[in-house]
Amino acid sequence: MAELCQETPGDADAIGFDAIAEVQPGGHFFSAAHTMSRYRTAFYEPLVADWSNFGNWTQSGSKTATERATAVWQQVLGEFQPPASAAASAEILDEFIARRTQEGGAAPVS
Repeated sequence: MAELCQETPGDADAIGFDAIAEVQPGGHFFSAAHTMSRYRTAFYEPLVADWSNFGNWTQSGSKTATERATAVWQQVLGEFQPPASAAASAEILDEFIARRTQEGGAAPVS
């Protein structure tokens, strides 16, 4: 989502007018100088896609995108360290919730 919210650059280098001029009708941009100079940094590699060939994918367990995504969120959750300021905030919130619960909670919405 963060990538979708990035501002799109509008300079001539980013737009690639030179690449458009370099590639003839019916050609492709894969070997254009503009593409090759940006190949390593301009493309977003998805977190759960497995771009290996079928043989390598099979040898590594044939994991589906769902299985790979599950492993990613479990790892992120397992490695999570709450910020130091969270402990103080949690105490304040716990006290607030306890007090409001004792007072009867929020008024029902009608």
